[in-house]
Amino acid sequence: MKIVRFVCRILVGLVFTFSGFVKAVDPLGSTYKFSDYFYAFGMDAFVSVAFPLAIFLSTLEFVLGLSLLFNARKQIAYSLALLFMLFFTPLTLILAISNPVTDCGCFGDALVITNWQTFGKNIVILVFSLILFLGRKKEDTTYPIWQQNLLVLFSILSVLWISIFSYRHLPIIDFRPYHIGANISESMVIPEGAPADQYRSIFKYQKNGKVKEFDETNYPWQDSTWTFVDATQIKIKDGYTPLIHDFSISNEQQGDITDQILHDNSYTFILIAKDLSKIKKDVLPKIEALSLFAMEKNIPFLALTASGSAEIESFKEKNNISFEFYNTDEIQLKTIIRSNPGLILIKQGTILNKWHYNDLPKPKNLNGDLLAYSITQHQKLNIKLIIISITSTLLLIISLFILLMNRKAVAKNRLQL
Repeated sequence: MKIVRFVCRILVGLVFTFSGFVKAVDPLGSTYKFSDYFYAFGMDAFVSVAFPLAIFLSTLEFVLGLSLLFNARKQIAYSLALLFMLFFTPLTLILAISNPVTDCGCFGDALVITNWQTFGKNIVILVFSLILFLGRKKEDTTYPIWQQNLLVLFSILSVLWISIFSYRHLPIIDFRPYHIGANISESMVIPEGAPADQYRSIFKYQKNGKVKEFDETNYPWQDSTWTFVDATQIKIKDGYTPLIHDFSISNEQQGDITDQILHDNSYTFILIAKDLSKIKKDVLPKIEALSLFAMEKNIPFLALTASGSAEIESFKEKNNISFEFYNTDEIQLKTIIRSNPGLILIKQGTILNKWHYNDLPKPKNLNGDLLAYSITQHQKLNIKLIIISITSTLLLIISLFILLMNRKAVAKNRLQL
């Protein structure tokens, strides 16, 4: 049983750590997912707590996962893991049956699974957590409490830093289809021969004052005693869904210019502003400076928003905006960049760079080759991430070394006794 408990502890720990990490790198993504659930269940009043709830959940999962992996504070960790699964397993069953949101969001955008797959996963983790809880008194912890507390503190600080950094800038790892290097046009293509959505037609006919439903196999189209009332289509099976869908660029004046923008051989700056009413005033001068720079360099500069025409015109007039606004689906805007507003640079449909409003570039830094500048900026970010990863790995290795040394010391003392 000791080996079984060890395997259960490692597997549950890995799942919790991974789940917490991918949520922490994209706190706004988790916030949107919680908001979707609140709206779906008519709990609109709770939308305001979606962000702190997202931070709390990612922190809890990450810290709990590392605690299980290192067997730190095992009494608390085993109990929390079981309570966590006892709450979320029946909840995911309800979500699987009602299906208010197709993607559970338990692994963020890193691993998208259905609600039924989530429920199956939770059943397995619940069983493993129960095994750990029932055998908690048989597990030995071979290093001091202060070291266990230090590990927990390190875990909390690490995951909070990741969440805060990703919120104030952009996710340190972008799992979404609009990541740097992605080609929007190619990601919208449905491959030849890919399965299409399958539908079932339902026909309503009336006879002697009674309405009856039929399908394609038995509807009375040749029986004149029946009168046609209505017809609907029900999707019975999903076909192939491209990575990017529902993306478009249009306004009332110019119509749809999506293909024109995505196939343009020149660079294009696109400001993503899903909600104009929530843009900070101190960001506007920076945006206007960039738009004027783009105009001088003959580089198209446009904005995408989900706000209505009246709000757009009011915003442009109030803030003396010189560039054009176009409409795009709000979900796509939230997916493109986790910033309101945010800026992206594309060429021939390929995303070359992305900026949070806290990190907007200065026009003077864009005077050279934009592609070279984007590559350099991306490399600098990658170097920072590598340094952070190496530092974190070294700290974990040191923790493992201390743990192994303590185990050897305990084993030696037992032999001497």
